[in-house]
Amino acid sequence: MEPILEVKKLTMDFGGLRALDHLDLDVVEGEIVAIIGPNGAGKTTFFNCITGMFDPTEGDMLISPPGKNRERINGLKPNHVTEKGMARTFQNIRLFSNMTVLENVMIGRHCRMSSGVAGAVFRGRSTVEEEKEVVRYSYDILEKIGLTEYVNEFAKNLPYGAQRRLEIARAMATEPFLLLLDEPAAGMNPQETRELDDLIVRIRDEEGVSILLIEHDMKLVMSLSDRIFVMDYGKKIAQGTPDEVKNNHVVIKAYLGEEFDA
Repeated sequence: MEPILEVKKLTMDFGGLRALDHLDLDVVEGEIVAIIGPNGAGKTTFFNCITGMFDPTEGDMLISPPGKNRERINGLKPNHVTEKGMARTFQNIRLFSNMTVLENVMIGRHCRMSSGVAGAVFRGRSTVEEEKEVVRYSYDILEKIGLTEYVNEFAKNLPYGAQRRLEIARAMATEPFLLLLDEPAAGMNPQETRELDDLIVRIRDEEGVSILLIEHDMKLVMSLSDRIFVMDYGKKIAQGTPDEVKNNHVVIKAYLGEEFDA
């Protein structure tokens, strides 16, 4: 099966620092894939490259959205990457704090709207109908994510775990084929983490969206992932199933620790 995301020899230099060193990685449709590694391993830099925030020094980034032709995404701007079907969340929450929960999701929907500046100014029938559809679509997403109780609440007033889920809801509004989650469990308590685990699996199983996540919570990673890639100093040092990774002596020495027990 052809990967929906394939990265070949991806390299990213910042002056004399090599943050990514000829990294190879792929995601197949329907998978939940995790990237793990110590702080500074290059995980978020990798996300920033494939989402257009950084222009890599070398390498190829290729996508094959279901039902569409394979395409190289090197050089695309972040908004164009999103339009192609890859949406992300961030390690540090980036919500519009003084906008409502519904409005935050509606903003995510913007890339799928056809009305331009003229439509916004003259408010024709098609523009009004499209705006109504955006509201309906956004509310449906909040139902699926479990946030309808907060629909008219300002984002800044939500509990921390709900803010994390709102970021995921906003990303889902773009209709991604691949959802990129950067440390989605960071700062969550055990109950919130369990709810996140269930949510990610439901997004894959019910919405047909593949998942690529960066995460330090090893119990979450081991319970969720079909495959795991392990990074250290910008390089891939291992890959495999959760059982293969947790029993890999190179991974244990570099990251998991001798006493690791999933």
